[in-house]
Amino acid sequence: MTGSLTLVALVAVMFGAGIYVMLERSLTRVLIGFLLVGNAVNLLIYVMSGAPGLAPVLYDGVDPDEISDPLPQVFMLTAIVINLGITAFMLALIYRSWWLARLGDRGDLVDDDRDERESGEGAADVARSSRLDDTAILDILEQSDEEYEERGSEASARTGRDGADPADRADRGGDRR
Repeated sequence: MTGSLTLVALVAVMFGAGIYVMLERSLTRVLIGFLLVGNAVNLLIYVMSGAPGLAPVLYDGVDPDEISDPLPQVFMLTAIVINLGITAFMLALIYRSWWLARLGDRGDLVDDDRDERESGEGAADVARSSRLDDTAILDILEQSDEEYEERGSEASARTGRDGADPADRADRGGDRR
């Protein structure tokens, strides 16, 4: 085994600093300590994996003693994924703790009365505006019906029938009886 003494010392410092920072009361420092320890573990696995060799693929003409061990690589990838998952979980805990601390004495209680009041006012505004919209649409439809009836009575007076003359039908795109 040809591990570098510098890397071993770095692993020891990272473990020590990570554990020291994890013992603090702040969750952010706990997260930083956890990240330091996780990276120290990855570095330790790297140091302990031994001398580098050929890619861990067997093919003709390769001596199995020259191949590097693939197990430490798998352990490092697994440690990285676990470290990432726990970091995401810790970030969620830190955010939730910050949110609850910001609420103060109210804690995790939700002010239902205020929410209901706000939603009730919003619903009343929507109902008022929809009523106004409905009356405006009905007025427009009634005016258009009156105009259509007036056109029909003018056309029947001109042609002597109950409908528009052929020129009006052509303008509107055909016969609409």
